[in-house]
Amino acid sequence: MSVYRTDYTILSSDVDPDRRLRLSRLFTLLQEMSIAHTIELGMGREKTLDRGLLWIVTLQQVQVHRLPLYDEQVKLSSWPGDTLHLYFPRYYRMEAPSGELLLEGSALWALMDEGSRRIVFPEEHGIRIRGERTGQEPPLPAAPRAAQGEAAESFRVPRSYCDINGHMNNTRYFDLAEDRLPEALRRRPLSLVRAEYSGEAREGESIQLTGAASETSFSLSGDKDRKLFRLNLLFA
Repeated sequence: MSVYRTDYTILSSDVDPDRRLRLSRLFTLLQEMSIAHTIELGMGREKTLDRGLLWIVTLQQVQVHRLPLYDEQVKLSSWPGDTLHLYFPRYYRMEAPSGELLLEGSALWALMDEGSRRIVFPEEHGIRIRGERTGQEPPLPAAPRAAQGEAAESFRVPRSYCDINGHMNNTRYFDLAEDRLPEALRRRPLSLVRAEYSGEAREGESIQLTGAASETSFSLSGDKDRKLFRLNLLFA
């Protein structure tokens, strides 16, 4: 069975001031695990990046049972689902050594042409990843709702936020959300995260941000000349 597994100890650089795993670091761990497994499955950079094909995430969803704390050891696992036309489903689990389920999630990945910046048909480039069924697959991600209201501020993308694909890395949107999260929600346990990435923000470009909060949720949307991203954070 093709399931990628790795152990990890939560570092001081991974956590927020409350010593809980920061969301941007959580999604970085999931992203790096996805890449490592793709390489293990024989679809590494020589078949993608070196040929002008970039892996991108389009939708993500994570159900949080408990965020791990600083210096806690965790067990991570990930596996691919059956390819859906243009998209590669991928599933994730994080557990404590005791077997306690900390979180489970899913994502839809795709391949983008570096030159045209358009999503490509993977079979046209010989990219094939066989899906697995473990019986532990959570639902595939649902699209988050846009934050309601007028854009409240403009954010200019710094170089330090941009990644190997030449755009603002998706994990950085969670840093924007963390910085704008109301204090009352920070005290509540996080239960569900949904994210959608439908456009690119390049270095030096300005994003119009819209945030909205309720007693148990926070949403952040980013737009340029069109929709760029949507985040929904739901709290217990």
